[in-house]
This record gives sequence, C-alpha cells and structure tokens, in this order.
Amino acid sequence: MGALTIAADVTDEEQVRAAMALAVEEYGRIDVLMNNAGINPTDDGSVLETSLESWQRVQDVNLRGVFLCCKHGIPHLLAAGGGSVINVASFVAVMGAAVSQGSYTASKGAVLALSRELGVEFAARGVRVNALCPGPVNTPLLKDLFAKDPERAAKRLVHIPMGRFGEPGEIAAAALFLASDESSFVTASTFMADGGLSSAYVTPGQLG
Repeated sequence: MGALTIAADVTDEEQVRAAMALAVEEYGRIDVLMNNAGINPTDDGSVLETSLESWQRVQDVNLRGVFLCCKHGIPHLLAAGGGSVINVASFVAVMGAAVSQGSYTASKGAVLALSRELGVEFAARGVRVNALCPGPVNTPLLKDLFAKDPERAAKRLVHIPMGRFGEPGEIAAAALFLASDESSFVTASTFMADGGLSSAYVTPGQLG
C-alpha cells in the first residue's frame, strides 16, 4: 500500500477531522500520530516588537494545530486498541532561546505541557504521548537563515556541545523510536534530541 498525501490546514478543525477520517478510510486504522507542522517566522521576535497578529499566527499553527490533531487523531488510536502520539516541541520548550522568538518559544512550551497532560490521561488506555524536542537541525530553513543573517544563525550553534547541528535523519530516528514498541514504557516524556544543548551552561553574556 502506497503513501497517502492529504493537503490540509492544521488550524482548521473540519479539515483536520476530514484528514484523519480519510487516513482511516485508506488504511483501516491509525497507529502512530506525529504532529510536526510548525512555523517560525522572522517577524516573531522580541515581545516589545512582535505584533499581536504575528503572535497569534504562530500560536494557531504550532499549538492549535497540535491540539486539533490530537483531538481528532487520538480517538482513532483508541479505536485501534492503542498507539503512539509524537508531538514535536523544541529544545526552547525547556530553556530560553538565544534569539528572540517569543511566540514560537511559548507555543513549543505549551506543546510540551499538553503532551505531558495527554500522556498521563491516556496511559492506561494504551495510547502513549511524548514530546520530541529537537535542537537546531540542518534543514533548508536553517540554511536560509544562515544566508540571510549569519550572526543570528551562528548564535544557534555556539552552545551545542557536539559542535554541530542535528541532521534530519537523526530526528527521524528519534521519532521512529517513540513510534515503535521499543519505547513501550515511555510516555508523557520530554524526549530531547538536541546534541546536549539543553544541558549546557549558558551565561547572559554568551547569548550576545
């Protein structure tokens, strides 16, 4: 059976509901739900400068989207007898970011808290819910940031003990672990895949 691609707006409840239903219609069940849609726009900066519209746009995609996908996805996992939910948060959910991105950081902190709540709520019913928290990852978006603002981008690298950004395949491997039975006793967790960044000592002076 091949892959199924569904175009949907994760901020639209009816589109999310329909996407989940279509997936079940195609495959018969949902066993793993990975919520990875997110935005980190350049106009999300200091709380002193970010507009309310920019703040809300980030919250709608990063937090509302996760909420809606869990709301309409978890019932299908329950119907299948259990499964795994992986909500992609970020290392900034547990520490301040080196660059100002208030709405993004707040949204990822909320995703982390929501994931813990859901992990506890559904543990006894066979549905595990974990928050995957990547560090900076070597993606086209990050490369674009380096090209546009090398100083801003370099701040993301200086505090990573491994001295490099993560690779997409490494984050995928972490997600695969959380999706598989290998993590059958893991739920409501903050699963860090950040090269040690969140454990590194940082002073305000280093943040620049």
